[in-house]
Amino acid sequence: MQKSFIAIATLAVTVLTAGVPQAHAQAYPGKPIRFVLPFPPGGGTDILGRILGQKLSEQIGQPVVPENRPGAGGNVGMEYASRQPADGYTIVICSPSLAISPSLYKKLSYKQDDLAVIGKVASIPNAFVVHPVVPARSVKELVALAKKSPGKLNFGTGGAGTSNDLAARYFIAENKLDILVVPHKGVNQATVALLGGQVDMVVVGVATSAPHVKAGKLRALATLTDKRTETLPEVPSIVEAGFPWFQVDTWYVMAAPAGTPQAVIGRLNAEFNKMLKTPDMQKRLDANGAIPVTSTPEEAVRFVKKETEVWAKVISQAQLSHSQ
Repeated sequence: MQKSFIAIATLAVTVLTAGVPQAHAQAYPGKPIRFVLPFPPGGGTDILGRILGQKLSEQIGQPVVPENRPGAGGNVGMEYASRQPADGYTIVICSPSLAISPSLYKKLSYKQDDLAVIGKVASIPNAFVVHPVVPARSVKELVALAKKSPGKLNFGTGGAGTSNDLAARYFIAENKLDILVVPHKGVNQATVALLGGQVDMVVVGVATSAPHVKAGKLRALATLTDKRTETLPEVPSIVEAGFPWFQVDTWYVMAAPAGTPQAVIGRLNAEFNKMLKTPDMQKRLDANGAIPVTSTPEEAVRFVKKETEVWAKVISQAQLSHSQ
């Protein structure tokens, strides 16, 4: 009799709890969501994040509150997000720093696994641009100029840990050049410095550089893509320029603190995929130089793992790891 009672009680608990994950997903979200933006206000990542956050808020019927946590190439914001409760009410937009930092820094204050990847959301093609006073009209001419005048040129970047900073250092190392790297607090600041003539070259988004290139304020030597872009069709790809190994784009994935319920991860993934397939969002992202990208959480996890392996190889070959 006692065994029968225990069996019935166990069955009852199983039935009552079987639908908990689904019920949680259906009830979610029940309050505002904090959206961590790991870069300064006004930059490309910040703008992209706010566009995505606004649309997410419209779809789920809850406020999505942006919170800028810039620093260390995005690592400050990603670490902060990873330390928040894994309840689905904190999300963060991650750049290539998520894949770069584990190999670049020997001592990192958080682990890549401290974040649960939700899905891919966008990518931004980059351009290699110089100030018009730089006497080079191709990447090969720039390399020749740098070798002829060692120590005379400098390369502006968005700061340690960012993909454009690592790209700059990789380019310099692979070509055995003596060029000073000048980190800034974001690639926008580096671009401003380039426009002002404080630095000689920058790797920056095609859409960001295009107006300045067309106005003659900057010169694009190549787009860091496998083929020419629609935005700058007159500019050769880096493959055409003779440096196929220097293809670098800026990608973005959404993530949440590790341990966030899979039902919530799935719900957020579905919401982002839904918005990124709408003509309105595609138009808004295109206006900001971004290409919408969708994926499942599993596909995004595999993508980040592959990118981590690629950047680890680059960092090792160029001997770029930092002790901090």
